[in-house]
Amino acid sequence: VQLQASGGGSVQAGGSLRLSCAASGATFSNYAMGWFRQAPGKEREFVGLISSSGGSTNSADSVKGRFTISRDNAANTVYLQMNSLIPEDTAVYYCAALDYYLYSSTYSYTGDEFDYWGQGTLVTVSS
Repeated sequence: VQLQASGGGSVQAGGSLRLSCAASGATFSNYAMGWFRQAPGKEREFVGLISSSGGSTNSADSVKGRFTISRDNAANTVYLQMNSLIPEDTAVYYCAALDYYLYSSTYSYTGDEFDYWGQGTLVTVSS
């Protein structure tokens, strides 16, 4: 699976951005799709995951109520809608694909479970 993330940019605190991740090279609906982020000097952090059908999501506590994951299987694309952004959200955001049967609505993923990664897109939130 090839993944191409886009939509990053600079925004002021309180603003919104929507990231997209386009997939190719495999049957998109066979994969749960996740988002991770990595801030400078910090470890990779799980942001959220959506099931292969899109019927279930799993979000990190740090973004619950602010970020929403969705997907369009017809367009082979997963989205991360980010609202009420804060400076602590500044990071490179990565999308990743997970075999559908490994999806959990409660597990906090480390990233090691994922086989396919996009190249990352930078989000910068200024105060």
